[in-house]
Amino acid sequence: MFNDATVDQIDEVLKSAWAAFHVYRKCSLKERAGFMRAIAKQIEALGDELITVAGQETNLPEARLKGERARTIYQLNSYAEACEKGDWLEARIDTAIADKTPPKPDIRKMLVPLGPVVVFGASNFPFAYSTAGGDTATAFAAGCPVIVKAHPAHAQTSELVARAISKAVEECNLPKAVFTHVHGKSFEVGQALIEHPYTKAVGFTGSFAGGKQLFDWANQRKEPIPVFAEMSSINPVFLLAEKMKTSAVEVAKLYAGSITLGVGQFCTNPGLLIGLEGTDLGQFVSTLASEIKTIAPATMLHDGICKNYVAKRAQALTQPDVEIVALSEIEPKDNQGIPTVAMVSGDTFINNPILHQEVFGPYSLVIKCKDVLQMIEVAKHIEGQLTATLMATDHDIRNNQELVDTVQNLCGRFILNSVPTGVEVCLSMQHGGPFPSTTDSRFTSVGADGIKRFARPVAFQNWSNDLLPDELKNENPLGIWRTVNDDLSKNVIA
Repeated sequence: MFNDATVDQIDEVLKSAWAAFHVYRKCSLKERAGFMRAIAKQIEALGDELITVAGQETNLPEARLKGERARTIYQLNSYAEACEKGDWLEARIDTAIADKTPPKPDIRKMLVPLGPVVVFGASNFPFAYSTAGGDTATAFAAGCPVIVKAHPAHAQTSELVARAISKAVEECNLPKAVFTHVHGKSFEVGQALIEHPYTKAVGFTGSFAGGKQLFDWANQRKEPIPVFAEMSSINPVFLLAEKMKTSAVEVAKLYAGSITLGVGQFCTNPGLLIGLEGTDLGQFVSTLASEIKTIAPATMLHDGICKNYVAKRAQALTQPDVEIVALSEIEPKDNQGIPTVAMVSGDTFINNPILHQEVFGPYSLVIKCKDVLQMIEVAKHIEGQLTATLMATDHDIRNNQELVDTVQNLCGRFILNSVPTGVEVCLSMQHGGPFPSTTDSRFTSVGADGIKRFARPVAFQNWSNDLLPDELKNENPLGIWRTVNDDLSKNVIA
């Protein structure tokens, strides 16, 4: 239905975005926030048509899509509020001291926008991580134009949302190229977008192979640019002894739901369950198996994801010494993922890197460890993750500090006695972890701190007050929080 953008079209898009950047970057925080709120209203105005089209393209149920649309609208509004408050600017002011030897200059620092940002839509979240998702919203908040490449799996959904954003652009009297929408199934489209000299940053949610390729292209440029890619994560869960002794059945039922939630198509799906061999782990596995067997296979987002799940699942299950613990006992239909749990020993896992790879879908692997020392060794063999979870009592935590420290070192969000599925949109959320879960663990793609990804610090030295940006002027006309001579303050500088 939609043609791939040509190299010439991409060149025109980026040139226009670069021109728009020099206008949009000067929009006030209030104006940017107003634009983001206008987008939220335009998306809401799409009504049932958006849900219907997205359902047809993604196989996601109506309730899930309505919930995700609400989340997307909430993100736009909450990031708009954060944009306007200005805390993310990290305004720092150190006033001059003329009689110091040598004299101390007046230095004032804040974050400023990077420039045009290319956002790649995600396959598994047609709203919240796609055209008007978190990357787009935070880039707008930072003062950057956005070029979205629609995900081919829900191109029409992306087109509808893009039209809503364009209406908001017009309503707010902004340059048209503050937002541009392109299509492209071929890798050449993505490469052309990344390599264009006016692209200044990239947002991506998807596979490791896709994210790493974008990252490599960006770093091979004459002027390397940041790529904020959320990629592979298997989100290990560590089942500690005392917790399992009292709660094995409860925890197993909880995780049966988490493993199969959304047909396992979440970046936070718990793909590894690591416990200590013995009666308690046996009870956990037995209960988990009973639950999994009764959960019906469900239709996956599209046939590409389903084929990949089938292939990756088969590869994992055919590895030496892998035991199938449970399969759904309900016959799958076309394009449906079969809920599956397998099990291996700690030794087998440590020595087989294939078992460390993500199987994107309703699949999880139980690892039986001989003791806590082997559990620590397993943790040391796990690569960087978005999340890691401990199912543990306070006593378990206090008695296993080396394990706790090791697990904390490999994740961005460290969870206790809960499930990793479900990512709250709030300022304290960290949705990003060590490589290969993301390309830069210092940043988050969820929460208003994500705005900082698309900005850079600039220090103004010895500038006259009336020439400074409003954010740094003595009178603080925006009323934002600033660190003035090491004290956090909204006060006017005398």
